[in-house]
Amino acid sequence: MVQMYHSCIYSALMVKQASLELGNTHVSNVIAFARHETFHPRFGWLKKGFDRAARHPGIFREDDAPVRLGVGKNMVRSIRYWCNAFKILEADQATDFGDALLGADGWDTYLEDPASLWLLHWYLLQPPCYASAWDFAFNYFHRTEFTVEDLFYELCDYRDRISTRTADSSIKKDVSCLIRMYAKQPTKASVSEDSLDCPFVALGLIHTAGDARHYTFRIGHKRNLPAEIIVYASLCHAARVSETARSIPIASLLYDVGGPGLIFKLTETAQGNAFEQVARRFDAVTLSDAAGKLQVGFTQAPLDLAQDVLASYYHSAR
Repeated sequence: MVQMYHSCIYSALMVKQASLELGNTHVSNVIAFARHETFHPRFGWLKKGFDRAARHPGIFREDDAPVRLGVGKNMVRSIRYWCNAFKILEADQATDFGDALLGADGWDTYLEDPASLWLLHWYLLQPPCYASAWDFAFNYFHRTEFTVEDLFYELCDYRDRISTRTADSSIKKDVSCLIRMYAKQPTKASVSEDSLDCPFVALGLIHTAGDARHYTFRIGHKRNLPAEIIVYASLCHAARVSETARSIPIASLLYDVGGPGLIFKLTETAQGNAFEQVARRFDAVTLSDAAGKLQVGFTQAPLDLAQDVLASYYHSAR
């Protein structure tokens, strides 16, 4: 059996990092705009990139990489970027998480379960995050309904605080890629590879709102987001807040930067229901109401418990 991924947070690669002061929140993250070569992740790309790199970590730098991967040169760079951004590779080497998910005996080798896309979405936004526009959109952009221009201009303001050398054209590329990654695009008469929807559209996180310029984040219950994935992410976040604590308020899980509430766009009800469901099978998980404030408790170390919850989901899903 593939060894479980033993840490919810990867150490930073040898890249430039920024220390951001945003309101009362302090986070350390990577400055990374427009590294995707304008391509959102395509169906099969993550599996292809992971398998090739697992066998030959230097493949992305080889002259014949386009031939061996069966894509154009820019797409090679994009596959490499996304595989590292989703943390299935680290410095082009297979990670424990990548092995556990996509390896020969992995949980979901071909990403057929939407739960795996939610898990990858979670990892994309965990520090170090190599997609600054995505980090901003899910953690700091406080509009539920927005236009492309709203996202662009607020992202530019964010950029000006952390990386003044990044061009507006790069910000535009990120906004376009992010929208195409999560929102279903209008059907075109002539279908090209670039017009195909991204697998992450299935998450239903962003929807069009009337026309091609207006969008909305869908807040609340997600039918294809398993309770175990929510609890797993919550426990990982709790461990990041404090490895020794054995409880965390639901409010913190909902509103903390980098927490599951913002990243999965949840409500208190959706978060609480997930814990109630998992608590029926895990005695180490509790949900209590103290003076009208919901609080999650766990009697095991949160990272260990997170691993058990995640493994139980994939074991039962097989």
